[in-house]
Amino acid sequence: MSLYTFFKFVHVVLAIVAIGFNASYAIWLRQAERQPEHAAHILQGIKVLDGRFTTPAYVLLLVTGFGLLTVGDIPFTTFWILAALVLYAAVVIGGVALYAPVLRAQTALAEAGRADSDEYRSVAHRGAVIGGLLILLVFSIEFLMVAKPTL
Repeated sequence: MSLYTFFKFVHVVLAIVAIGFNASYAIWLRQAERQPEHAAHILQGIKVLDGRFTTPAYVLLLVTGFGLLTVGDIPFTTFWILAALVLYAAVVIGGVALYAPVLRAQTALAEAGRADSDEYRSVAHRGAVIGGLLILLVFSIEFLMVAKPTL
């Protein structure tokens, strides 16, 4: 097996893990909405999945992606690579600056027993909108990686 094939295999597995867990968050958050008495537990579960699997997978995706570029002699200036890197930066910034604070607020409200309050629903809605936009960017990155469009 070539080094390129190895990096590509690991890269694809990491993408499955990262995107798969991210996509599942919407399902878990919907459960929290339907069962507010379990919201704190569900949100803590998402936090564990995100911290132990999703975020490390996204970091390693960047590392293996750079490995693929280097080993495969693919220029960093290739359109689909640059576009994906810009979107990746947007996802990281949006995740850290926008989504993480909302999820922390949502978790704090749930842990305070306020998962059925209007304030919680407002924060949860904001999180759903931001999370939806971020996952759309992630799917856009995935499209660029698969389709490799040129200008």
